[in-house]
Amino acid sequence: MEQRTLGRTGRRIGVVGLGAWQLGADWGRVDENQALDVLSAATDAGVTFIDTADVYGDGRSEQLIGRFLKSHGGEGITVATKMGRRMPQVPENYTLDNFRAWTDRSRTNLGVDTLDLVQLHCPPTVVYSTDEVYDALDTLVAEGRVAAYGVSVETRAEALAAIRRPGVATVQIILNMLRLAPLADVLPAAREAGVGIITRVPLASGLLSGRYDENTTFAPEDHRTYNRHGEAFDVGETFSGVDFTTGLEAVRRLAPLVPPEATMAQFALRWIIDQPGVSVVIPGARNPDQARANAAAAGLAPLPAESMAAVEAVYDDLIAPQVADRW
Repeated sequence: MEQRTLGRTGRRIGVVGLGAWQLGADWGRVDENQALDVLSAATDAGVTFIDTADVYGDGRSEQLIGRFLKSHGGEGITVATKMGRRMPQVPENYTLDNFRAWTDRSRTNLGVDTLDLVQLHCPPTVVYSTDEVYDALDTLVAEGRVAAYGVSVETRAEALAAIRRPGVATVQIILNMLRLAPLADVLPAAREAGVGIITRVPLASGLLSGRYDENTTFAPEDHRTYNRHGEAFDVGETFSGVDFTTGLEAVRRLAPLVPPEATMAQFALRWIIDQPGVSVVIPGARNPDQARANAAAAGLAPLPAESMAAVEAVYDDLIAPQVADRW
């Protein structure tokens, strides 16, 4: 698998990683053996970057990854976690004492002395511009609790604020064929600053897999059922904030662009890989076949210019009116 440098961490990682939200919660049930099989399949296929969070299953995702690392060895694997969403989302909770407690819990869950990368998990917007927050994060590095830190954001403005901070190693942001706005400003700023870009929600919560239609339903505990209008967290995390019916129409228009040797999902992942400034894309997987298929997207040829232009045309026509000004 192609390797890229993960921003200011200096680590070399494969361009396709694994998002481990599905292994914790909010995507329907994934049992422990199935989760471990997903991790094994992904790493066997060349994945060397795993993204998780302390809130995924209230630590379940981290714990499963920790079990996997212990049994398979963590050599060459970079694990990024996130912190801050297990408490009320108020600026006063983003303190050094809390950071120490949160990272200590994640270190225990993952079974490591030092976290490879810890990210603020979409905190209140003001946090991205608070000097004391970055001082506290620098202290975590100095104390050896974390090797590097970054941020996960909802909006481009939050990303740009973080990129200006010299200690920020990475920015995690939603980027996919239904969310193009970061291409204009966030990715160029990150490239110039040497900040890594981790792209999440690459398949728009599965919309860009091409497997759904108007009759598709999801389990009650799946966020694609209970968060379609932002009832539980930012609606941009569910189908990228796009109305489900509109998203289906966009996918139908994009389908003829899929190369003969690829699936719709692989085409969507390859589109992200081809964007200048992307360090890694982190699709989730609920079974080993999905993990292997996602990793295989790295082996596809770069997409032709006409495909890139066609994707932009579909976005401009259908999607931009819904999401461009929001995120």
